[in-house]
Amino acid sequence: MSNRDQLLRALDRPGQLGDRQVEALIQALERELPADLGRQRSLLTGVWELCWSSSRLPYLLVAPWLENLQILQPEQGRGMNLLRSAGPLGALAGISIEASLAIVGPQRVTVAFQRGGWLGPSIGGGQRLRLFRTVHQPYPAWLDITVLDQDLRVCRGNAGTLFALKRREDLSPDDFLAGG
Repeated sequence: MSNRDQLLRALDRPGQLGDRQVEALIQALERELPADLGRQRSLLTGVWELCWSSSRLPYLLVAPWLENLQILQPEQGRGMNLLRSAGPLGALAGISIEASLAIVGPQRVTVAFQRGGWLGPSIGGGQRLRLFRTVHQPYPAWLDITVLDQDLRVCRGNAGTLFALKRREDLSPDDFLAGG
């Protein structure tokens, strides 16, 4: 079984492998299949769910009752992080932060957080209720996308955190970022 398949299997079964084993698989994949956003830029677009993180921050933990989503539209320079309950009630509300994105190298995406707050349900015409405030980001933020394909994205953040995410084919970026 390939390192990619082993990692995807581990992401589907949290706790099956220890953090060191997951990190070893990721490091092997980064050597075998390094991302190149010059060629793979379009693969970034989509809704991605956090399946593993090296962070111990509460909002970056993976839990079965929680969806930690990242919505990316790099062609429009837009993105969003969304934390919401898993299951049918998750679509009703979540905590969100919107950002502007720019691809600045073969693997680097800069992130400028702009506004965040409560993201509510869709109402007529597809618009979502929002209660957002401006965010003052005191430091530059970035992600290095180190592995990228149709199903899997691995990235390293400016704070040193390692992330593994899987694409959510059942969700569309337009469901969250429509209307600018």
